[in-house]
Amino acid sequence: MQKRPYGRTGIDLSIIGFGAILVTDTEASEASRLVARAVDHGINYFDVAPSYGNAEECLGPALEPYRNDVFLACKTTERSRQGAEREMLQSLNNMRSEHFDLYQLHAMTTQEDFDAATASDGALPFLIEAREKGLIRHIGFSAHSSEIAVQLLDYFAFDSVLFPINWTHYFQANFGPEVVAKAEETGAARLALKALAYGKIAQGEEKKYAKCWYHPIEDRELADLALRFTLSQPITAAIPPGDAKFFDMALDIAAEFRPVSDDEIALLRQRSEAAEPLFRLHAA
Repeated sequence: MQKRPYGRTGIDLSIIGFGAILVTDTEASEASRLVARAVDHGINYFDVAPSYGNAEECLGPALEPYRNDVFLACKTTERSRQGAEREMLQSLNNMRSEHFDLYQLHAMTTQEDFDAATASDGALPFLIEAREKGLIRHIGFSAHSSEIAVQLLDYFAFDSVLFPINWTHYFQANFGPEVVAKAEETGAARLALKALAYGKIAQGEEKKYAKCWYHPIEDRELADLALRFTLSQPITAAIPPGDAKFFDMALDIAAEFRPVSDDEIALLRQRSEAAEPLFRLHAA
């Protein structure tokens, strides 16, 4: 598995990350099998959050044998100091770890999220203190709003941003390039979500994959193009959808990664016309 620098930290991460939704609601033996398989394939970047059901309780024991050799990221949707501290300490306990390598403000979407998290009694000042105490080593955020992501990157020297970097979003909504450019400017590493997303699930339409709230790309050829498109951008790593089928697909594609060609980009642009982006600018 190819690895790339995580910003300016001197740390290298596998270009595919292990999203812990994969192990939500799994038996202990299955969680251990999935984690061991990922490690065997060279995955050293693991991402979890309290909002992923019982993912922490499932991942913690499975990852414990490898904890010292991997980069473990966690998140909080809490915006207050008190809430973020409570959630972080519980997550550390669930994950059987004394620290997180990366801790992120999760799903920063609205101006209210920004104002609350950056207030003097907000989550961000607490994360800075937690870093000083060694509870976390790097500070980041995830966002589904380009405007809020740029605002955060201008406000604080975050180590990374976790953001949708997706072919359809680039071609049909111009959603993503601005955040990537701003992160490059500020020195924040870019971590990608939704690389294998195809489009929205229509209202009233039943989800085919329980752990995926959008339509993932099932066609292997298109998935190859889409993931390689994302990995061809100036990013560190991409996290596939939370279903084992797509994680396995991503492992295979990443193992033979090559940048997309101009002809492949033209084909993706054409195919994107039939898809509906999950996010657009000014969504906040």
